Amino acid sequence: MQLYLDCPCTSFPRSFARDYKETYRYPPPSTIYGFLLSLVGETDMSAHLGVKLAIGIIGDDPPISRIVRKQRHHKFSKTHMGTYPTGKFSKPNFQELLTDLQIAVRLDSSEESATVKLTERVAIALSTPEQITRFGGLSLGESWAMVNGIRAYREEDGAIRWLIKDNRGLISLPIWINRATGQGTFQRFSWSTDWHEHCWVTIPKPAESAPKAGKAKKSSRKPKA
Repeated sequence: MQLYLDCPCTSFPRSFARDYKETYRYPPPSTIYGFLLSLVGETDMSAHLGVKLAIGIIGDDPPISRIVRKQRHHKFSKTHMGTYPTGKFSKPNFQELLTDLQIAVRLDSSEESATVKLTERVAIALSTPEQITRFGGLSLGESWAMVNGIRAYREEDGAIRWLIKDNRGLISLPIWINRATGQGTFQRFSWSTDWHEHCWVTIPKPAESAPKAGKAKKSSRKPKA
């Protein structure tokens, strides 16, 4: 399955970005995976782990714009109990935006363990959307970054430059974010004008934790003479 996605304005804040919201130049696989779950109305992030994605850019790199926006900075505490006056906890910050982003996405659900595969659910959402139960707008990245639409890719949409896995590549993108710890799994990429099997990125399944080896208890008994 190959899809065409058009997003007029979005941002993919880097994990280390704080006051200055710098964006990844290209859509991370973790973001595309979350977008597809939103498309089919799935709220469980682990529902389709094991799916394989391939991401390509159509046309030139999207231009970066810089804006000033109000952002809130606070930590939840017993002192404030959810009350944060705008004058004390908000300040202007710079943020980078990507505009006129056109993406091609390939999907492969052959390694999924779900009963109904993600490719099947996406096909249903595109052909008969009335069968999908979802809420909110369809966004790519942050909630304000609404997409123009998503459909099957057509040849007239333009040539595709594919992100291909390359351990020496200069493009580093997250493929999975652990929501509990905030830690991410990253992959390096380079560009390929031709499709290649190394373009596939697998959304990783959680590693099974190995049982911890218990320490042998010291015996308090004295050896017999």
